[in-house]
Amino acid sequence: MSDSFKSKASLKVGSKTYSYYNLKALEPKFNISRLPYSIKVLLENVLRHEDGLNTTKADIEALAGADFKRLPNKDINFTPARVILQDFTGVPCVVDLAAMRDAIKKLGGDATKVNPLCPVELVIDHSVMIDHYGSKDALDLNAKVEFQRNQERYTFLRWGQEALKNFKAVPPDTGIVHQVNIEYLARVVFEKDGLLYPDSCFGTDSHTTMVNGIGVLGWGVGGIEAEAAMLGQPSSMLIPEVIGVRVTGKLAEGATATDLVLTVTEMLRKRGVVEKFVEFFGPGLANLSASDRNTIANMGPEYGATCGIFPIDNETLTYLRLTGRSEEQIAVVEAYAKAQGMWWTPEAPEAEYTDVMHLDLGSIKPSLAGPKRPQDRVLLTDVKANFRKAFEGEQKARPSKGPATVTDNGQTYQLKDGAVVIAAITSCTNTSNPSVLIGAGLLAKKARALGLKSQPWVKTSLAPGSLAVTEYLKKAGLIEDLEHLGFYVTAYGCTTCIGNSGPLNEPIGKAIQDNTLSVSAVLSGNRNFEGRVHQDVRMNYLASPPLVVAYAIAGSTDIDLSSEPIGKSTDGKDVFLKDIWPTNQEIQEVVAKAVTSELFKKSYADVLRGDARWQSIKVTKSETYPWDSKSTYIANPPYFQGMTMTPPGIPAIRGARALAVLGDSITTDHISPAGDIKKDGPAGKYLMENGVARADFNSFGSRRGNHEIMMRGTFANTRIKNAMTPGVEGGVSRHFNGAAGPVEPIYDVAMKYVAAGVPQIVLAGKEYGTGSSRDWAAKGTILLGVKAVISESFERIHRANLVGMGVLPLNFVDGQNASSLGLDGSETFDFDGLVDGAKEVDVTARKADGKSVSFKAKVRINTPVEWSYYKHGGVLQYMLRQMAG
Repeated sequence: MSDSFKSKASLKVGSKTYSYYNLKALEPKFNISRLPYSIKVLLENVLRHEDGLNTTKADIEALAGADFKRLPNKDINFTPARVILQDFTGVPCVVDLAAMRDAIKKLGGDATKVNPLCPVELVIDHSVMIDHYGSKDALDLNAKVEFQRNQERYTFLRWGQEALKNFKAVPPDTGIVHQVNIEYLARVVFEKDGLLYPDSCFGTDSHTTMVNGIGVLGWGVGGIEAEAAMLGQPSSMLIPEVIGVRVTGKLAEGATATDLVLTVTEMLRKRGVVEKFVEFFGPGLANLSASDRNTIANMGPEYGATCGIFPIDNETLTYLRLTGRSEEQIAVVEAYAKAQGMWWTPEAPEAEYTDVMHLDLGSIKPSLAGPKRPQDRVLLTDVKANFRKAFEGEQKARPSKGPATVTDNGQTYQLKDGAVVIAAITSCTNTSNPSVLIGAGLLAKKARALGLKSQPWVKTSLAPGSLAVTEYLKKAGLIEDLEHLGFYVTAYGCTTCIGNSGPLNEPIGKAIQDNTLSVSAVLSGNRNFEGRVHQDVRMNYLASPPLVVAYAIAGSTDIDLSSEPIGKSTDGKDVFLKDIWPTNQEIQEVVAKAVTSELFKKSYADVLRGDARWQSIKVTKSETYPWDSKSTYIANPPYFQGMTMTPPGIPAIRGARALAVLGDSITTDHISPAGDIKKDGPAGKYLMENGVARADFNSFGSRRGNHEIMMRGTFANTRIKNAMTPGVEGGVSRHFNGAAGPVEPIYDVAMKYVAAGVPQIVLAGKEYGTGSSRDWAAKGTILLGVKAVISESFERIHRANLVGMGVLPLNFVDGQNASSLGLDGSETFDFDGLVDGAKEVDVTARKADGKSVSFKAKVRINTPVEWSYYKHGGVLQYMLRQMAG
């Protein structure tokens, strides 16, 4: 057809013949070979979905002919092949689908129309906590507690699996979503009714990017955007800049994939890659295993990119074979990638990028990151100095009264500032990588042989990202060595990396609080934001699994492990880290023997079945969910109350009050409820009012399916600093009604404004909303009555989530911020000029003395589709009206 670029070709693989949309048919009009791998995947997606309406010939031309050094301000639609969820963010998605089934019935529609239209796979990994550790029965005990706490949620998910089409749930205690994705769920190339196309996915977790390591384009989105994709809505995005990273050399002796990814994170954060694609290429790829690539791709959110992708090559196939994919699927992946020009070899010509950076693998040195941000890399040699500098800063705000004498488990010792109280081998970032896990096991083996042990104040845990990890550690004969140092398998889930570190032993926790000690956690995770790992731990360092074990032995970050002894052997001699550090050759020899395809096949053979606890959950199949009004876990959200078929249009925001005036780098961990629920906070009080005992509070994450809990915990992080309450940390504010009221919880202040019909806003600095793709950071914001957020800049996912919930995202113009404009939160705010497609609005802030400040703010509703969502009150309302109509 002359009005379409679509051209199908056939591809024979073995005895089967498939069809695919041929990118090479766009030549010679467009030079497809020059395009980055990631853009070829995008181009195929646009080509396949060309319909003349949502996706047009002009979209294909813009993408195929793009000059990546001078990109047009052009939006395109992207439709992922599938959606992947974890249970913290996935439960609200399923809750919203259940609520939409109720709402569509009230609008006269068919409830069964509300179903995922693409494959949706949910992995339950965010619920288990490290309540028990340091013993062989810790795994079973933690799983038992997990099921007791989450029975309602798990029953609800079983209902979803029965009621919703195209929806699967991987049961608890199986693994971490991103590791299960790369090891089992990812197809790399999809096949549907004989048509081949690249695998791609959206995930309700920012680390969905991990699958980029095996050539699958995917990234984290908010739960709202994921729900839209589940229901067939394409996601609108601007054609992205693509930053190429040319990789050369190979890792030096002693350097790990963790050291590499922390270096990459630091490098790319300095470059600035927010809202950009990052693509790795160059001869050094031949020296990076797929597991190393997965580690680098996993931390895409930490370096700020939309994705951090590697092309398909022989190493991709090796990994697919290792993890038990069929030879038929592997052959399809290879044939399709070669046919579409998506296959990489060292001789492949370099694509055209927006910019190119250089990464020399040989320059990588042992590193950690911390104590409060993942991009703050610190060389192993500098950790002691880094801790002491951070400690000096802590001393000014909260002077230490340490050391403290602690008696716990029959031992008495001095707990000092810098003590490592948590050492966790955790997170798919590193437990997906056999080299660093085997490295940790070998280090433990050498340490055990010399008589070394972990210090008694260290809470140790090993939480693998899949069952396969435990199997290959057993096969390698290393599991007992890790256990000797306290690293017993405690769970198969995210655990410490997401703040599910569980309680410290009571005497230790009391000593820290009573003496305001600045203690440390060392974890093999990807996030170490303030207050994330544990509320009592001020210093948090990201490290490779071998270094996690080393710091458990040392017991402190106030030590230079490169030059000071880590401990003493049984014969009284000093032992240094170099004495127990395994060589690269030792590690690779064990990996080659212990990590096998048969092991992965066995681990995933019956992955959807679950254990006896999961199988014992009984549900009754029904079109709509039988809501329990007494449940404090699952509740019907209020988004659709009073909804009609007529969209409300663009709201007027006048007489608004500031709920919070915040600084730079406010993360979704600061905004969204996470971690333990405190009994004296609004959420804790609500639970107790509803008959929930303190011991049964569970975590905020486990209660994401109940809006009453979540809105009470929004902006309630103990480390958040609101300029409206100087000198007072935590989720507090002041209510203004002529005069400033007392300092109160943010929830209480917000509800006073809501009751009075007063809209609210939030003022913030740079990088507002950075961090995990927490949809409750946006949902909680709108439920508190916040109608607009004005920041200096937004992180990509949170900005989209705000639009998706009907909150107006605005940016101060360059060079301005709340401080420069003299705004302190006591003002009332009027917004003028907000019309469909507006690029900026006029804001007037009126002070109590009658004076006012006027300024312009940039509107960050980026696309026509987003404007449609905003005018409907949010994406869920938009989709519901489409389905009901």
